[in-house]
Amino acid sequence: MDWKEKAIKVLNDSLYPIPSELNELDWKSGLSDKTERLAQHLSAFANLKGGGILVYGVRNDGTCFDMTKEEIDKTVQTLGNIAQNNLVYSIPIEHAVMDFEGHTLLFFYIPEQSDKPIHLRGKDIYASYHRSAGQTVKMSRNQVKALIATSQGITFEQQLAKENLTKEDVLKYLNYKALYHILDKNIPQSTDAIIERLANYQLCKLVGESWSITNLGAILFANDLQIFPNMAGHEVIVRKYVGSNNLQQEFEQHGVYGYVVGFEGLIDFIMRNTSSEKIDVKREAVPTYPRVAIREFVANALVHQDFGITGMPVTIEIFSNRLSITNAGAPLNDINRLIDLPPQSRNEQLAQMMFTLGICERRGSGIDRAIAAVEKMYLPPVKFTKSEQHTRVFMYPQKSLKEMTKQEKISACYQHACLMYENGNSINNQSVRERFELTKNDSSIASRIIADTLEAGLIKSADIETASKKYMTYIPYYG
Repeated sequence: MDWKEKAIKVLNDSLYPIPSELNELDWKSGLSDKTERLAQHLSAFANLKGGGILVYGVRNDGTCFDMTKEEIDKTVQTLGNIAQNNLVYSIPIEHAVMDFEGHTLLFFYIPEQSDKPIHLRGKDIYASYHRSAGQTVKMSRNQVKALIATSQGITFEQQLAKENLTKEDVLKYLNYKALYHILDKNIPQSTDAIIERLANYQLCKLVGESWSITNLGAILFANDLQIFPNMAGHEVIVRKYVGSNNLQQEFEQHGVYGYVVGFEGLIDFIMRNTSSEKIDVKREAVPTYPRVAIREFVANALVHQDFGITGMPVTIEIFSNRLSITNAGAPLNDINRLIDLPPQSRNEQLAQMMFTLGICERRGSGIDRAIAAVEKMYLPPVKFTKSEQHTRVFMYPQKSLKEMTKQEKISACYQHACLMYENGNSINNQSVRERFELTKNDSSIASRIIADTLEAGLIKSADIETASKKYMTYIPYYG
């Protein structure tokens, strides 16, 4: 697929069913007279993996209009001059005038540059920009440093967290026993054999005549994250509040262990502090949320966080009426497509290691399993939100259908359709009744939920030739 075909597809994805700008595409309703802002957009796309697209002729609300020849000529000349003169070095950009749904639009393709970061001319390297949550924003100093390392072929995981160590130091700082326990292998008597195993997993490496612990080793297996300067602010925080707001805090717990070392204890801790107590013959903790869902969403937050953003650790917040899980960095996939699209990770090596060690589900299936578990408990739908700097997941305790908002019913129906579609099925009145724990006498309620979800553009008829509503089935809008 060449860039023009991709541009049309990405534009369509950004407009339907809900207009939303994507990281790889930016709508423009007209040529700005702010040259520096335009240079920032070019910088951001040139720094983006795979590059990006500017499209002129799309308003902020997602509606399109025709670009005139005069507007096209002026825009092409202006963007070309900025690409030539306003960045640290001249970058090539391409343009094309194409028809989209009867409208003449102007597209620019800004390819990813190999020598990153691309920053503004006349300023230092920290005047670099990137795309986050569909917006062009300035990079933090840490993000610039990480991009430089990545462009030189050094990923975050392979950067060094602690240097000039002996073998004994490595074994003191990393919980190698946890690795052998997960691998179900006996711990060797030989220090050399243990170090070799850690090095094979790229948790440490020999640099010159001394050993160094990598960021991957520290973030996953640290006995104490605080002794690694690179890990500052990347511990996991759990907060519990009294009631439904954050005015009165019950406790705040900061994790000290690496993610693998502390993961099961973290999930147990969250489950204990979100469960209710049932008193029968003996006291019993009744889960409010499914363990598999908490496990998957926490693992996702750990794996997909943006380590270049400081001061925003992975945070789990427990309220009386919700549980939220927040990580630094906007999601790389459309939040409406998290169930069906394969996950994209900023930290591929970290993601693969978490998968290999059994912390994450098999690639691409975790969100599905989490949502399915939520459905099985008849909970309200999971809510995903994003900003330029973070991704957040909300889970809610069980509530009756009458207590659910119209939007919650629509979201639940859509997520139900996504799950069914991933299994090769479509939804119908019966399956929607089962999702909401309704009886056959409640068919009209299920029909209303389906109709509202159709109107929202999130589902469509699975077979347009089926005339009878009684036998109508539905699939997600992207199917």
